[in-house]
Amino acid sequence: MQYLERAKRVLDIEIFELQRLRERLDDGFTRAVEMIRETVEARGKVVVLGVGKSGQIGAKIAATLTSTGSPAVVLDSLNALHGDLGMVADGDVVLALSASGETEELLRVLPALARFQVRIIALCGDPKSTLAQNCDVLLDVNIEQEACPLHLAPTSSTTVMLALGDAIAMVLLEARGFQKEDFARFHPGGMVGRSLLMRVHQIMRPRSALAVVTPDATVRVALKTMTDLRAGAAVIADGDGRLLGIFTHGDFARYFQTDSRVGERLVADLMTLNPVTVPQDKLAVEVLNLLERHRIDDLVVVDENQVPVGIVDSQDLTKLKLL
Repeated sequence: MQYLERAKRVLDIEIFELQRLRERLDDGFTRAVEMIRETVEARGKVVVLGVGKSGQIGAKIAATLTSTGSPAVVLDSLNALHGDLGMVADGDVVLALSASGETEELLRVLPALARFQVRIIALCGDPKSTLAQNCDVLLDVNIEQEACPLHLAPTSSTTVMLALGDAIAMVLLEARGFQKEDFARFHPGGMVGRSLLMRVHQIMRPRSALAVVTPDATVRVALKTMTDLRAGAAVIADGDGRLLGIFTHGDFARYFQTDSRVGERLVADLMTLNPVTVPQDKLAVEVLNLLERHRIDDLVVVDENQVPVGIVDSQDLTKLKLL
C-alpha cells in the first residue's frame, strides 16, 4: 500500500474543501463576527452547541475563543434539557455546529433556546435544513467529499468547521483589539505568558554580577573582571557610573586574530559605543525582540539615568524557558 500517496490524497481533498470554504465566505461571516463582538462587549458569552465530532470541534473552537478574550462555554446537547441550560443567559450568542443541520439531539434544544433572548449562528452544511431555517446567521460549511475512502468518517467536514471557527476567533481577536499582553494574562504558565508578564529586572543578572570597568582599564583587566564574574561582556562606565560602551568575549576574539597584544590596549578604544540597552521596568518580551533584532547576546539594563543596573545574557533565557 502506498501510504504517502494515500496521505497526500487525504490532504488534497481537505485543502480543496478549505478553498471552497474560502471562496464562499460572504457577509454572513461579517455579521457573525459582529454579533459575537457585540455580545462579548456587553459581558455576554458564546454558547457552543454540537454533537459527536461536531461537538468535539465545537469544544476546540470554544477553547480558542476563550483563550483569546471571548468567553465561551460548551453546552452538551444531551444534558441541556436536564439542567445544563442554566449556563445560558439572555444576551448570549449560540454557535451551533451540525454538518447536516438535522442532528436530532441538537434540534431538541432549539425550542428551549427560543425561550431565551439569544441569537444563533449556525455552522451548517445544508441551507435547507431545520437548523439553517432556525438560526439568525448561517455559515455554510457544506463539502463535496469527505477525505475518508469509505465516505463515512467526518474528515473534510470537521476540518472545514474547525478552520471556520479559527477564522471567526482570529478576526474577532483583531476586531476587539486583543493584544499579546492580553493573551499572556490567560496563559501565565506558558512561554508567551512568562515572557510577556515578567519584567526585565526579574530576568536580568543583577549589578553585583555585572562586570564594570572604567575607560582607562586595559582589555586584560576587562577580561579578568569578566572571568571573575563569569560574564560574557564587560560594561564600560564613566566616573558618574553612566554607560559608555560594552566589550564582549566575542570582541576580544576578533581583535586577537589580528593583534596578539590586544590585552594591553585600552578597552575604551575597542568598546562598542552606545550599546543597545533596555530599561529595568520594561516587559521581558522587549528583551526577546531586541536580542533578535540586533543579533546580540548581551543586553545592558539601565536605570533612568543611563546607569547600568544589570545585564541580560541570552544564555539565561533558555534556563528561564523564555527561548
